Amino acid sequence: MESNYIYTVTALNEYIKDLLDSDAGLAALTVRGEVSNYKAYPSGHHYFSLKDETGALKCVMFKGSAIHLRFRPQNGMKVIAMGRVGVFPRDGVYQLYVSAMVPDGVGDLHAAFEQLKEKLQREGLFDLSHKKPLPAYPRKIALVTSPVGAAVRDMLRILEARWPLTQVCVLPVRVQGSEAAGEISRAIDYANAHQVADLIITGRGGGSMEDLWCFNEEIVARAIYRSQIPVISAVGHEPDVTIADFVADVRAATPSNAAELAVPDQNDVYAFLAQTDARLRQRAGRELSLARERLRRLAGSRALQDPMNLVEDRRMLLDRQGARLAAALTGQLAGEKERFAAAAAKLDALSPLKVLSRGYAIPQKGERVVTSAQDLREDDRFTLRLRDGAVPCRVEKG
Repeated sequence: MESNYIYTVTALNEYIKDLLDSDAGLAALTVRGEVSNYKAYPSGHHYFSLKDETGALKCVMFKGSAIHLRFRPQNGMKVIAMGRVGVFPRDGVYQLYVSAMVPDGVGDLHAAFEQLKEKLQREGLFDLSHKKPLPAYPRKIALVTSPVGAAVRDMLRILEARWPLTQVCVLPVRVQGSEAAGEISRAIDYANAHQVADLIITGRGGGSMEDLWCFNEEIVARAIYRSQIPVISAVGHEPDVTIADFVADVRAATPSNAAELAVPDQNDVYAFLAQTDARLRQRAGRELSLARERLRRLAGSRALQDPMNLVEDRRMLLDRQGARLAAALTGQLAGEKERFAAAAAKLDALSPLKVLSRGYAIPQKGERVVTSAQDLREDDRFTLRLRDGAVPCRVEKG
C-alpha cells in the first residue's frame, strides 16, 4: 500500500477486502458467541450479531446456507458459527459470512426438536382431546413405512399371527433422507383421501437421531394431526422419542409393539369365547335343572293328578260366595223398603190432598195457587180445587 497514494473510499474498502480474502486464517474459522439483533428477511437471508462480554461481530447468513439450519436462531441463544471474515465494500464494515451454525453446548438436531415440539404443543397438536380411539377389530391396516427391512417384516408377521382376519396394505415410503418426510405425509393423506384402511401404522426400525429425523419434521406431524384415521407411531426403539409420537393417537415403543397394539391376539379371543361358552353351558344347565324340578313338583300336584278336584273346590267356593251375596242383597233390600215406607209416609202427611180431604179447598188461577184476595179482580176466573174435583168460579162485585 503506497503512503502517498490518495485512495477513494471504495478503493480502500476493496483493498481491505482483498487483504481479508487472501488471509487463509480468516477464510474458514469458527466463532462462539451470543445471538443479538437477529432478523430473517423475506429474501431468506439472515442478519444478526454475535457478541460476548466485551465485543460484537456483525454476521450474515445467506439463504443458500440458512435453508440447512435445523433450528431457528433466537436472540440470546449461544451458538457456534462457521464461516469466513470479509468486508462489504459499500459499508466498509467487516463481518462474518456464516456458512453453518449450531447451538453451543447442544446439537442442532436436538435444538430443532425442542423448538418444533414447543411450537406444536402451543398450537394444541399434542392435546389428549384430539386423540382418537383405535378400532377394537380393524378390518384393514395401512403400514406407512419402508417396504424393505426388518421393521415391516416384523409387523406383517405379528399381525398375521395375532389376527389373520385383518387385511394389511403397505404404502411404501422412504424413512430416511431429505425426501422421506414428504413421502410419509403424502402417504398418510392418501390413506385418508381414499379410505384405504381404518388404522394407520407409521414408523421404522431403530437408528441415530439423524436416521429418524424425518419423523421429527413438521410436515409429518401435521399430516398425522389432520388424519381422520387413527394413527399409531412406531419409530425406532423404546428410548427413541419423536415429534410423531407426540402427535399420534397412540405411541408404540417399537414397530413390533405397534402390531401388538393394533390387533387383538386370536388366542386370547379364543380363550374368551371358550370361557363364555362354558359359562353359558353352566347357566343353561342350572336353568334346565330348576325347570325340571318345577315340572316334577307340578306333576305331583293335586290339580294335575285330578283336575276335577280343583273344579269342585271352585264350585263350592262359588256357592258360598253366591249365598253370602244373596243374603247381603236381601238385607240391603229390606232396609231400602223400610226407608221407602218411611219416606212415603212423610210425603203423604205433607201432601195437599190430605188437606183437601179434611174439607179445605185450594183456589188456583191457571197453574198458580191464589194465596191472597189481592191477587183477584172482578170478573177474574179461577178454579177451586176440592177433594173430589175442581169447580170453575168467577169473581163478582161484592
